[in-house]
This record gives sequence, C-alpha cells and structure tokens, in this order.
Amino acid sequence: MRLTIVHPCIGRRVGQRYIRSWQMEPLPAARLAGLTPPDVSISFHDDRMERIPFDAPCDLVAISVETYTAKRAYQIASEYRKRGVPVVMGGFHATLCPRETARYAEHVVTGDADEAWPEFLDDFRAGRARKFYHGAVGKSLSHARYDRSIYAGKRYLPIALVETARGCNRKCDFCAIQSFFRRTHVRRPVAEVVDEIRQQARRARVFFFVDDNFVTDRARAWEFLVELTKLNIRWITQMSIDAAHDEDFLALMARSGCEGVLIGFESLDPRTLRGVNKGFALMKGGYDAAMKNLTRHGIRIYGTFIFGNDEDGPESFEAALDFAIRHRFYVAAFNHLTPFPGTPLYERLRREGRLTMPSWWLDDDYRYNMVPFRPRRMTPEAVRAHCVNARKRFYSPVSMIRRGFSRINMGSAFMFRHFFPINIMHRLEISVRDGLPLGDAAWRGELLEADGA
Repeated sequence: MRLTIVHPCIGRRVGQRYIRSWQMEPLPAARLAGLTPPDVSISFHDDRMERIPFDAPCDLVAISVETYTAKRAYQIASEYRKRGVPVVMGGFHATLCPRETARYAEHVVTGDADEAWPEFLDDFRAGRARKFYHGAVGKSLSHARYDRSIYAGKRYLPIALVETARGCNRKCDFCAIQSFFRRTHVRRPVAEVVDEIRQQARRARVFFFVDDNFVTDRARAWEFLVELTKLNIRWITQMSIDAAHDEDFLALMARSGCEGVLIGFESLDPRTLRGVNKGFALMKGGYDAAMKNLTRHGIRIYGTFIFGNDEDGPESFEAALDFAIRHRFYVAAFNHLTPFPGTPLYERLRREGRLTMPSWWLDDDYRYNMVPFRPRRMTPEAVRAHCVNARKRFYSPVSMIRRGFSRINMGSAFMFRHFFPINIMHRLEISVRDGLPLGDAAWRGELLEADGA
C-alpha cells in the first residue's frame, strides 16, 4: 500500500514562490507516519515548501487540517479526488468541524489519532473503512513514536520538535485547544521523552517542547526537568504565566537548559482576562512581577497579545507594545482575536449576531489579518491596522537594538547570536502575511465533494 501524507500551507498569492526556509518540522505528520505499519510505503509532501506531485502513484492521501489551512486542504483533496485517489482528513479542524470536513474527504478521523489511525488503516486495507473514526483524547501517550525520516531532504529549521505532554486543563474561551482536548492533559513517560531527546540531540541546535501548556502538571514537569539537567541541551516551550511565580521551578528550568518560553499574555486589562477565563494571570502581582522573576532567572520571552476584545480600544495596543518593549521581549506577536469554530468565543459571537463571516476560513473574500466579527469599541479594519502597526513598531530597528542589547537577551551567547536574524525575519514577514489569501489564489480547480458527503 502507498500512503501519501500532505501538510497544507495557509495560503499563497498568485505568482508567489514556494517558501524554502524558515519553517519548522510539522510534527503531526511524523506522528502519523510513526503510527503507520512498516509495510506501508510513505511519501510526505510539505505544501509550504514544495510542489505536490499529484500524479505520483498512491492509494490513499492523509491530510491534517487546521482552521487556517482548511481551504487549501480542500483544494489539495479535490486534486487527488479528480485522479480517483481517496482522502482521509484529521486534526483540529476536522474534529471541530467534522461535517464540513466530510464534504471533502472520503474518511474523517476526529480526536487523537493514536488509536483511531491504526484501526482506520486496517479497515481501509480490508475494504471496509467507515466514513468517521473517533480517537479518544486524554489517554496514555506511552510508547508514542514519531517517524522523522519523512523529513529527509527538506530544509527545515534546526529545531527539534518534541511532544512531552498533550492538552491543557485551562478553559480560555477563545482557545481551540481546550475544545479539542476537552480540558484534559496527559504527559508522556519521562524516560521515553528523554530517549527521544538523546536520539535527536546530534541534529538539533535547540529543542522546542510543543506542549500546549508545559506547566499544566507542574509536579510531573518538575520530574522531567530534573532529567533534563543531565542532558546539556537548549530548549524552549509554551507555558501559562502562573508558573512564573514559582521561583524554585524557574531556577530548575534555567538549570535544565531553558532559553525561553512562549507566554500568551492576551491582554493587560484585568476585565478582559477575567472575561476570557484567564483571571489566574492576575495572581501574585500579575504580569510585572512575573516578568521580573523570569528575567532574574535568565529566561527570555516570546509574548503574544490578542486584540478585539470587548474592552479593547487604541490604548490597548499602546499598552501592550510598551509592555513588550519595556520588558525586552525576545519576540512578540500582536494578533486579532480569532473566533475558531467550536470554541465558546465563536458560539458567543454567533449568538450575539456579531460574526460577519461565519465560515471565514472558507470565505473567498477573507484575507489574513482580517477581523471576521464586529468588536465592541473599534471597527474590524481599525483592529487589523493597529495590529499591523504594533508589529512594525515592535520590529523597528530602534526597538530591535533596544531589546537586543539588553542584559536578558545578551545573557546567552547562543540566543544573542540569533536575536537579530530572527527579529529581521519577523519584520520581513509582516508585509508577506498581511492580506494573504487562504488557499492557493492561483488554483483554478473546482472543490469536489466526496461521495456520501
């Protein structure tokens, strides 16, 4: 049997070249390959970096779908369907919008693939595959295997992505993670993760632990950090702000090789934080106290903010920008609030009649950075413009110099060496992404629906 795995891009303008760098490895594709029996021949194509050889022989195509990549995924599926090749889709968007996804796929796998994918493959090879398969979330991750051999020949960043846990027990109303995982959180056995890190250590300059929230189970995370201190690696991860008030934990993170963390600040307004169920961010002196602790332990920050909340006005952008520069963030993101389907936020905006593009991810008029709902205090276009302006100012030469030559960002020779190249790439990407269509704008085919959709 010949299986083709495809990772779709978000979108592409007419005439735009395929990007051949500045991309991280797509870990879900390696996970799917790791779950596939060895007698199945696997081909992998990354739509962000290469043209897909649609005419190459294959028996089945598998596509993991995110909301931002849904339109392109359906275009790709239509190309294969035109050639008589069946398609199976899974991932976040397939789980949150299974009926929509089923229109463009012969088979849909919702939830975690760990148990559902082997069952589906067995049924497919026997000619009895069903339309829908569901994998339970929150189950053991013991013996998880990732086949990274599919990355061979592709020019990804020298960052090894490793999953140490899955899910998050927070209930932030805008977050698709809590909707997908139903607020469950499961950690992989420490010994298995350590073995995987050792296997990848030769090829990786830095590890990115892609956990949705590294500190959800702090006791188990502590056990893992103790083992990391023995490995002499550099690593980064994503975590919620509450852990920044545990200085013993931060000290252990630093000793184990932590170079930086991605933290979703979302807003500096206490009303907004409470409204989206992130009131825990206000504990023990709030953000300023947390920043001092992180800086004291030499941990750099990738901070993210979202705008368009009911309390947000132009002053919200200024406050966030000032905060990010004042605390010398390594990098930062200033994004609009996005109503992902299946989230409490989406349902609230739908009930209130504030969605201007209910299926924005498929709308031909939608472009990257557009705000597909009506904020309370600002127009959608004003939110978009302020987000773009905040990014330009944060990545301005003056800001980069001010942040780059700070004590925190010069504290690691490795991180300082990469500071300006990374920040310059982020600056260049602002105009590249602004107004980007979802899907390939040059595609002239027809979205073909699957039989039985």
